[in-house]
Amino acid sequence: MYLTQSLRRAIQQSPNATASIYNGRQRSFTQLGDRVARFAGALRTLDVQPGDRVGILSLNSDWYLEYYMASYWAGAAVNPINIRWSAAEIAYSLDDCETHILLVDDTFVPLIPEIKNLSRALKTLIHLGDGPAPQGMLSYEALVAEAAPVEDAMRSGNDLAGVFYTGGTTGSPKGVMLSHGNLYTNSILGVAEGTVRRGSIGLHAAPMFHLADGAFMNGLFAAGCCHVMLPRFDPIGVLQAIAAHGVTDMLLVPTMIQMLVDHPDIHQYDLSSLQQMLYGASPISEGLLDRAMKAIPHAGFIQAYGMTELSPVATILKPEMHREKGRAKGWHRSAGRATVCTEVRIVDTEGNELPRGEVGEVVVRGPGVMLGYWNKPAETAAAIRNGWMHTGDGGRMDEDGYVFVVDRIKDMIVTGGENVYSIEVESVIATHPAVAACAVIGTPHEHWGEQVHVFIVRKPGQVLEAEELIDFCKARIASYKCPREVSFVETMPLSGAGKILKTTLRAPFWAHQERKVA
Repeated sequence: MYLTQSLRRAIQQSPNATASIYNGRQRSFTQLGDRVARFAGALRTLDVQPGDRVGILSLNSDWYLEYYMASYWAGAAVNPINIRWSAAEIAYSLDDCETHILLVDDTFVPLIPEIKNLSRALKTLIHLGDGPAPQGMLSYEALVAEAAPVEDAMRSGNDLAGVFYTGGTTGSPKGVMLSHGNLYTNSILGVAEGTVRRGSIGLHAAPMFHLADGAFMNGLFAAGCCHVMLPRFDPIGVLQAIAAHGVTDMLLVPTMIQMLVDHPDIHQYDLSSLQQMLYGASPISEGLLDRAMKAIPHAGFIQAYGMTELSPVATILKPEMHREKGRAKGWHRSAGRATVCTEVRIVDTEGNELPRGEVGEVVVRGPGVMLGYWNKPAETAAAIRNGWMHTGDGGRMDEDGYVFVVDRIKDMIVTGGENVYSIEVESVIATHPAVAACAVIGTPHEHWGEQVHVFIVRKPGQVLEAEELIDFCKARIASYKCPREVSFVETMPLSGAGKILKTTLRAPFWAHQERKVA
């Protein structure tokens, strides 16, 4: 299995069909294929070897689409950078997996001096833009124009396709290694499950660095579909794109869905083309789901549950399960059932499968399970046991195989679709000279799902205010990881072993919530 196969097939079968639409540009599959082969040639002239990592720091665009395919065509592996990260976090990911080449668009050019100062691995910068390249950067368009097209490297199977960074429970992000087989299987299951269909026109409004949208992209490629890109999510931009381009399929996180369906101008746009709304990355409340289905009644809603380590989809909740039949059995509150090629179980702490209805850990086995974490063998061994990926999510399964995620075993916060690991935030806060102890938890938030909340014990005689602490964090980590609320306490609740009892800290916030995080 190889990820370029979808593009090769589209060029053969639909050479003149529209492959991409962005910022007034339209390109056919033939044109896309030529640019991919040329940029792959440029990467080889830059001494990119099979398996080498190529990074990108950019908003969504047709260049992003080309980057993915050209990297695979050249035999390289992708390293898509989280656009909300700080320069220090970006430099860490570049150095961690030895990414020497980085594509950067105009939005992030101002960050480059700091990234270069922090990263030892970064050697070559390539500018994505219609204007001249800044000093010290190569022009992407010039490289494409001047390079000779090369043959597909035909990397496949267990060959590394990408390193996708996710939040780290040990204070730094972990690089999830995914193969061509991992990602291509996931794209095929998307077609098999109907999350994408031949003839679809898909809109990329969620960030393309995120593997949720990456899976959507791979599925669209597998079905030979058209890709429409918006630089970033904006409710009016999404509404305009649907109306202008006849968008049929879209992937959004629940926060984006809320902003879209609650926008006062939604009924001024023709959304009749929209057939499917795919959502995931964080839970959706039943109230929001009801509002969304009322605002776009002709669209089918599909939930995808999974994680980066699963390439990323493990279960699917289909449109009919959101409607009367599914609601009668409560299935609309579930994460759906295991996809084709995938097995899901609920197990106890010893890995034994539990009876239906009992709560345990959600584990997954199948061709989507990652190769492992980059240079982290101990963490890999802890996560993958006997072929089963341990998700860290608590859940139960009913008699029909529907999975209900009811808890989070891992100490992770999901805010606006982004994963935040409390220990990473705590490790930063603990360096403040006025902090004696801290504990970070997730508390309910109407729009973001959860928000970061920190409890602080000040050192004796020290003065520290919430605003100062938040600013301290913003200078060191991405803003979405920073606390939104700060509680100053005299002591922390402790277990017999001296561990902070976060369940006690969380309890008042989650007491009246349907979905509890313990």
